[in-house]
Amino acid sequence: MSNQLSDRLNRLSPSATLAMSQKSSELQAQGIDVVNMSVGEPDFPTPQHIKDAAVKAIEENWTKYSPVPGYPDLKKAIANKLKTENGLDYAPNQILVSNGAKQSVCNAIMAIVNAGDEVIIPAPYWVSYPQMVLLAEGTPVFVEAKIEQDFKITPEQLEAAITPKTRALILCSPCNPTGSVYSKEELEGLKNVLLKHERIIVIADEIYEHINYVGKHASMGEFEDLKERVVIINGVSKAYAMTGWRIGFIAAPEWIVKGCNKLQGQYTSGPCSISQKAAVAAYNGDQQCVEEMRQAFERRKDLIVKLAKEVPGLEVNNPEGAFYLFPKCSSFFGKTDGERVIKNSTDFAMYLLEVGHVATVGGDAFGAPECFRMSYATSDENIIEALRRIKEAVAKLR
Repeated sequence: MSNQLSDRLNRLSPSATLAMSQKSSELQAQGIDVVNMSVGEPDFPTPQHIKDAAVKAIEENWTKYSPVPGYPDLKKAIANKLKTENGLDYAPNQILVSNGAKQSVCNAIMAIVNAGDEVIIPAPYWVSYPQMVLLAEGTPVFVEAKIEQDFKITPEQLEAAITPKTRALILCSPCNPTGSVYSKEELEGLKNVLLKHERIIVIADEIYEHINYVGKHASMGEFEDLKERVVIINGVSKAYAMTGWRIGFIAAPEWIVKGCNKLQGQYTSGPCSISQKAAVAAYNGDQQCVEEMRQAFERRKDLIVKLAKEVPGLEVNNPEGAFYLFPKCSSFFGKTDGERVIKNSTDFAMYLLEVGHVATVGGDAFGAPECFRMSYATSDENIIEALRRIKEAVAKLR
């Protein structure tokens, strides 16, 4: 018997964020106090009314297989959310519920990308985007956005990256890992480029929609002349502190939804029945809990930006959404503490973990090797302690 994995799997890289979280857990198991800022997960409990809805669903025996595209009442709740919050008209047959927004993104890519198709991915990017494109036998095409431009690509950069093979653009706003938020005017500039290239589908990852510090969320779906080529990705994980419930969705033209439904029907079927009933309560219930968490994240953002700017050698911008800070750390490359030499951002992140006992993620995994990511989805006390440790650790580098 040959212990040979498929070529498809061998093309993929393991998740750097999960790998760093695992390393952090191993040190904690050894009794080392580690401040974990590696994983993008709200530290708040799921709001009580949502948990109550899940308990009620269990008691009412919502425990059978769910429909592949999701329960009708959840799709109706999502359609209502899109209408009331975003001004977007989507019928329930244009919505498909999946096992988290991660599956929603992968469904969309697998449904529209053929072997050899190119998919434009602005860098920095979420670690899984290029891996999903490779899984679909597509070719990731990276467009680099520097810290000086707040990590946002320009229409000119987008136009320069488009070829006859371009099939899709993946755009995440608010962005993981940078926290950057595209304004409606900025999105319109990109839209005007895309209108000239009819083959391109936009996969708009909006999972951090409600963690926004600059006002109303802007969506690619708002432009009527492009809407038929936009796949909106969203879910309950970040806004409602429901990461473990695994509920995401796409809102898209019906032909794409049908394709994703066909795909999902073959490899996972419908999402968890109890989680769906909880998600109905999330979308239909009082939204004050969302605003309270957003305010807490904004306070933490202000705190971590202030403290990070006090660390000599770090270049820091002011993120407008999500719960990540993505400082530039390349000034430390080539430096040493006498035992280790910092060659890149992965080395830098490992140094912070082993010496400072702070878990972060190197920017190499996000397509930005001069930066590293810190999640501030943790307490004020943890943020203060983490930045104290980082400042102390980097002071040892010469």
